[in-house]
Amino acid sequence: MKLLKYYRQALLLLAATFSFWSCSSEPEYVDPEAHERTIQLNEKYAPLMVGTWYYENTNDTHRFFERMTFKADSTFTGMRKWQVRKLVTIDGKERYTDWESIESLEGTFTGTWSLRYWSPDGNEKRDYLQLLASFDNNTEWNYMAYSSNVAFDYANATTLCFRGIYYNDDGGWAHYQRGDAEPSF
Repeated sequence: MKLLKYYRQALLLLAATFSFWSCSSEPEYVDPEAHERTIQLNEKYAPLMVGTWYYENTNDTHRFFERMTFKADSTFTGMRKWQVRKLVTIDGKERYTDWESIESLEGTFTGTWSLRYWSPDGNEKRDYLQLLASFDNNTEWNYMAYSSNVAFDYANATTLCFRGIYYNDDGGWAHYQRGDAEPSF
């Protein structure tokens, strides 16, 4: 019994000693530069991101609208409406089909967002907006609304600019406008 008590005390003393050796007061980051740049990115842009933003892109064959509300706790909600039609030839004349919704990729969604300086694919590091979101009521298809790391450009009082995922403006960037708009279609 005394021997068992001695071993328990020695084991506790050994565990306590290792815990002091293995802990440090400051975390050590794998990439200190990326960590510091991520902090600076968030200090500069995260407060500007908070709020509601919308984007609409239309042409003869598609209509796309998206609204997202970013919150300070790194969560966001959104809604997307997306319609397409085709140009077909009927009796020798070109006509457009009726508009059809892309039901599996539209609806309301909820998720998380973050700004990071890094390289998700191991290439050159840059500023990214990470978006992870699932559709709220789309259990049949269980599609993700977002599972993306998109190149982030800037945010200011009126515009949020990042690489377009589904649609974009010239140059590949999507310019979301601040506001709680509704689709025009």
